[in-house]
Amino acid sequence: MTALFRSAAEASSNPVASPGAATTPPATSVTSTSRATAGSQSVAGRRRARAAVVLGGLVAGLVAMFLLALAVGSVSIPLDETLRVLVGNEPHDPRWTVVIREIRLPRALTAALAGAALGVAGLQMQTLFRNPLADPYSLGVSSGASFGVAAVVAGVGGSAGVFTAGVAGSGRFGVVVAAAVGAAAVLGAVLVLAQWVRSVVTLLVIGVILNSAVSSLVSLLLTWTAPERAVQYWIWSLGSFSGTSNSDLAVFTPIVGVGLGVALLTVKPLNALLLGENYARTLGLRLRRVRVVTLVGASVLAGSVTAFCGPVAFLGIAVPHIARRLLGSADHRLLVPGTLLTGALVALACSIAAQLPGTDQVLPINVVTSLLGAPIVIAVLLRARAAAAGAA
Repeated sequence: MTALFRSAAEASSNPVASPGAATTPPATSVTSTSRATAGSQSVAGRRRARAAVVLGGLVAGLVAMFLLALAVGSVSIPLDETLRVLVGNEPHDPRWTVVIREIRLPRALTAALAGAALGVAGLQMQTLFRNPLADPYSLGVSSGASFGVAAVVAGVGGSAGVFTAGVAGSGRFGVVVAAAVGAAAVLGAVLVLAQWVRSVVTLLVIGVILNSAVSSLVSLLLTWTAPERAVQYWIWSLGSFSGTSNSDLAVFTPIVGVGLGVALLTVKPLNALLLGENYARTLGLRLRRVRVVTLVGASVLAGSVTAFCGPVAFLGIAVPHIARRLLGSADHRLLVPGTLLTGALVALACSIAAQLPGTDQVLPINVVTSLLGAPIVIAVLLRARAAAAGAA
């Protein structure tokens, strides 16, 4: 009996053993929970504030870089005169109106659109394949476009004047159509294979192999091409934001807009894929559909840029990493607009550098983008190696 009373007394003094006491958590537990909640809210608030500041800075920087791209070149135009032309007024020198509206404005718009397109496409591919070195051209879209242009050069290049840089009309249209058809053919092959492949890693390997195969066909075509035509293809392959006319932009702009719209619609699925395919599947995500939509969106963006500007290198790899470092977040609700703005800003900066302001010389755009992108890719590899060593 004494033992029975002793156990009852112990139970009443123990809050865990007492049913009534179990419903009232200790004060220390409530305090720690409230502190954790307040801490998480504070961190989220700081992240939102940082994102707002970074995105605002990117918008301001993009506007400034765009105006700079219109003002500088072989002939510098005062900023106030540049603004006068943009708002429709006549500048002091009438020639500046032609220079800005017919040459520099289309070039700047092309650079901004191409940078935004390649940056967002690279972000999509890196997330889909979970590979920091994936880029918009990983699946061979660029090689397909190059094959189309090489076919034009080898078939009807010199005699019909089809391949002439910056020429409007049927010649320019023929090159763009050939590049678009070649890119679409490779994309179609990838999408067919994607229906039979479950692993994105396998799909990436297939894309790399397909890229190499199509590139070998391009080399074969150029082997049978007259040397002067092969030189023209080589110049095209170096990339350029120049040569696009207002009529080209009327086609290029809506295509890029559709691709960017698709990217915005896939923000939530891409966030789910960050945690792995198994987790995304448990959330009810249809992986095959997401994969196809992402591949189509990224390929449309990359293919359109290649068709109008040539294969522009490194922007698709480097820009997403720059945006991640600036935003300090992996959330695609922030990364997609951040990458879009960063890509446009970086492409405009590369375009300005390629013009060699104050001189009559022009560098191929791939020379500048490679000098920018190569150090970033090397840094990514070194960070990945350091992270792997730390995990081991």
